[in-house]
Amino acid sequence: MVWRNWAGNQTCRPAVMASPSTRTEVAQAVEQASVANHVVRVAGASHSFTDAVATDGMLLSLRHCNRVLDIDHATHRIRVEAGITLRELNRVMAENGLAFPNLGDIDAQSIAGATATGTHGTGARLQNLSACLVSMELVTANGATIEVNAEQDPDIWRAARVSIGALGIVTAVTIQAVPAFTLEAVDRPMAVEDVLVDLDELLAANEHFQLFTFAHSPLAMTSARNRVDLAPQPISRAREWVEDELVQNHLLHVVCELARVAPRVNSPLQRLGSHLAGYSHRIDRSDRIFATPLRVRFVEMEYAIPREHTAEAVRAVRELAGRPEFNVTFPIEVRWVAADDAYLSPAAGRDTCYIALHQYHKLASELYFRAAEAIFDSFGGRPHWGKQHFQTPETLRPRYPEWDSFAIVRKRLDPDRRFANSYVDRVLGTV
Repeated sequence: MVWRNWAGNQTCRPAVMASPSTRTEVAQAVEQASVANHVVRVAGASHSFTDAVATDGMLLSLRHCNRVLDIDHATHRIRVEAGITLRELNRVMAENGLAFPNLGDIDAQSIAGATATGTHGTGARLQNLSACLVSMELVTANGATIEVNAEQDPDIWRAARVSIGALGIVTAVTIQAVPAFTLEAVDRPMAVEDVLVDLDELLAANEHFQLFTFAHSPLAMTSARNRVDLAPQPISRAREWVEDELVQNHLLHVVCELARVAPRVNSPLQRLGSHLAGYSHRIDRSDRIFATPLRVRFVEMEYAIPREHTAEAVRAVRELAGRPEFNVTFPIEVRWVAADDAYLSPAAGRDTCYIALHQYHKLASELYFRAAEAIFDSFGGRPHWGKQHFQTPETLRPRYPEWDSFAIVRKRLDPDRRFANSYVDRVLGTV
């Protein structure tokens, strides 16, 4: 049987594919893999663009381990199995008056996969998704199940929150949620240079701020999202279809296909699209504002750089993406998060700007991504662990102050490299 990721750029043929129904069965599967000397990886929702999942050993799916285990309304904490998707979790939270303080724009990922790769939203005063975890259940290489949190073992805790699956299999997590809230979203075009000049003011004035910009246009579509003391006001289905499906998916797909067969139209189409993009205003439940449907397939690279280099990096990447030989059809996405303390978090120890580059899945991307990576390298960039990059342990170690601390925990929990596929070894090295 063949496993394939969402983008279609990664495949593998595992010797064993299993879908355990309980956390006990997960532990048993690890024991069986040990007997057969198989590497064990977990597929999650298959939304990573790297070969982090790929294995010829045992590949586990936790889609059946998606139960809600406990909800504590007094502390706003929710305990769930690791296979639950963010979309499912958002629904349960909303039904119980809870929410994530911040989310990314895709909600298809499993909670374990999203946190293990350092997935994030945008908000200069808010941390990435893994910072919401307060405890997790982990199946280690010998099949033992341990509970990991800051009180029991701070070193394991700081390593396990963003681990790329290199320490074991996360089977359950406890999330520190917040009371449900309503967001007002205002999307409007602005000149890119105006945004970059006024960036500090824009980030200070908005709880959540992000921008999208085509390389061939002087404009950016900005999105400001802030809490309001109002009831959600969902838009009509007709308007939702026009904005979320017609514009963001169908028209983008048409642009990508036209640019693929006739690259010369790419630049004028981007300029036209940027000028046609207009003002949008919504007031709705937070998760409905954060997440948007994205059906056009693409591959992606995203880097975390120190926030103070935002303007210089955005200008450099826009210039690169505008080069005709790359024929880039997707906009550049720019977001910000606050520093955290997970050892391998791309935002570890520094306030961070994330710059994401996308390319239509039918177009070549490697030369574009390699050229972009050279720009990000010049700013000490750290890659998003679930998105394409070409780094090695030698290039990454100087960028992470606690790199060796993670390696010590990894050696302690997985001395025989039960969870080390080729990606893990290529990126983190061997222990």
